[in-house]
Amino acid sequence: MKEKLDVVDKRHLRSIKTRQKLLEAARDVFLEEGFQKATISQMIKKAGVGYGTAYVHFEGKEEILMVLIDDVMEKFYDIAEVSFSPNTKEEAGYIILSQATAFLKMAETERSMMQLFEQAIGISPLISTKWKAIREKFIQRISLDIAFAQKHGLAKARLNRTLVARGWFFTNEMYLWEIVRNEHQGTVEEIAKTITAVYTEGLYH
Repeated sequence: MKEKLDVVDKRHLRSIKTRQKLLEAARDVFLEEGFQKATISQMIKKAGVGYGTAYVHFEGKEEILMVLIDDVMEKFYDIAEVSFSPNTKEEAGYIILSQATAFLKMAETERSMMQLFEQAIGISPLISTKWKAIREKFIQRISLDIAFAQKHGLAKARLNRTLVARGWFFTNEMYLWEIVRNEHQGTVEEIAKTITAVYTEGLYH
C-alpha cells in the first residue's frame, strides 16, 4: 500500500513540476512573441515536455494565459483585500490612497505581463470574459468597503454603493491601462492622490 502511495506521490509531484515548467516557458514565449504569434508548440518545445503531457494540463494557449493572469492578479487582489475598518473620513482616505497607490504601482511592476493581457483581451473572447470576471471581483470588494463606511456613518448613505464601486474601479482601471501603455500624465503617486481626493470628497461626509 505504501509503495503504491509513493508511486502516486511521485507521479503527482512530476505532474506539478511539468505544469510549472510549461507555465514558465509559456510566460517567456508570450512575452517574446506577443499573444497572437505565440503558439503552444513553441511553449512545449521551450519547456522540453511531450505534446501529450502538455495537453493533459492545458487545452491551449488561452487556458495557459488565464492561469498566468490569475498569478499576476493575485498580487492586485492582495492590495484590494487589505482590511478596511476606518473610524474617520481621514483614516478612510489614508487607506484608500495607500490601496490606489499600491494598485497603480503594481501596474508599473507588471507592465510587460499587463501589456500581454491587454493584447489578448482585444483578440480573445475567452480572455475578454476573464477580464470582466476579474473586474467584477474587484467591484464587489470595493462595494463591501463602501457598505462598511455607509453603515458607520462615514459615507453618504443615499449613494448606490454598487454604482460608486464601479465608478471607482473604472477610474483605477483607466489609469492602470495608461500606466501599462506608458501614456500616463504625471507620476503614479500624483495620479493616486488626485483620484483618491475626488473619490473620497464625493463619497464621504
